[in-house]
Amino acid sequence: MSSHTAVTDRILGAVQRTHGCDLDTLTKSFSDLSWSQVFLEVDRLSREGQVLVRLDTGGRYMIRLPDHIRVPEPHGSWS
Repeated sequence: MSSHTAVTDRILGAVQRTHGCDLDTLTKSFSDLSWSQVFLEVDRLSREGQVLVRLDTGGRYMIRLPDHIRVPEPHGSWS
């Protein structure tokens, strides 16, 4: 498994918590990151198969985790 950066972990965590979201919503949830930073990381994750990206009928790019990938929950949290 490749090592994750803090940005990677944040993006994967956000996508997991929302059970998928659109790129614009994801970008807006990280006020300290630019749209380009989020896009480039989502693109990299998509190429590695860690997220799935598809264009929905409304023209939005939807991002979700593949069924076989789960981000570990922090210790002590309950879902």
